[in-house]
Amino acid sequence: MSPGSSGSSGSFGSVAGERIPVRVLGGPTVLIEYGGVRFLTDPTFDGPGDYPSPSGRTLTKTAPPRMTPAELGPVDIVLLSHDQHADNLDHSGRSLLTRVPRTFTTPAAAERLGGTTEPLTPWQSVDLPRPDGGVVTVTAAPALHGPEGCEPLVGEVTGFLLTSADLPGVYVSGDNASLRIVEEIAARCAPVDTAVLFAGAPRMPVLDDALLVLDGSGTASAARLLGARRVVPAHCDSWAHFTETREDVVRAFQEAGLADRLQRD
Repeated sequence: MSPGSSGSSGSFGSVAGERIPVRVLGGPTVLIEYGGVRFLTDPTFDGPGDYPSPSGRTLTKTAPPRMTPAELGPVDIVLLSHDQHADNLDHSGRSLLTRVPRTFTTPAAAERLGGTTEPLTPWQSVDLPRPDGGVVTVTAAPALHGPEGCEPLVGEVTGFLLTSADLPGVYVSGDNASLRIVEEIAARCAPVDTAVLFAGAPRMPVLDDALLVLDGSGTASAARLLGARRVVPAHCDSWAHFTETREDVVRAFQEAGLADRLQRD
């Protein structure tokens, strides 16, 4: 993968001159404009409140999204890491999926959601036409939503890679907690120009409080493994069960000597 991309919102934002605009809209929801195609990750546009999950655990949203679906405008593709948790797909997000031409996600999520969702297994790719006649390739990347062996409890998740012949590569981690998996991705794809890394360090007592998604120091380690020029942190605000914030990610990158990779306003 090659160079060139942008930042997020809040304390990170799109950077003038970047070839790949990226904007974090709150939680795991990120707008990526790549080769003229508008990609949206894990749509969560509901307001603050309590959201029960199928496991019986209630997740509490603490802040509204930074943009409504109407303000967002048309979306060409949704990259959905998984559907089974409200902090990755909420009521408004499910409604949005019915208006989006294609959604790529895990086989289990595609079976549950139906509609225009399409399953991708790890390292499976799909080619998409660009408006200028080029091609964007979407590849599913492996991800693990907790410690080894957690899948029966938390379900399957996926990350994504975006590549195109004349554009820098983009990696979207999804809800991944495994640096072993990041090493596997790096062995195939590093250096990755732009890494959209989900963080927030959520934990679950039933899994002995193991990380369900990377913490700040793990995110910095992932950035180093991937050789990422630019890192856009996501999934580290707007939900009460996150045990770390964006500030923790910034601190971890400063301590790792990688602060210059976090593009800011």
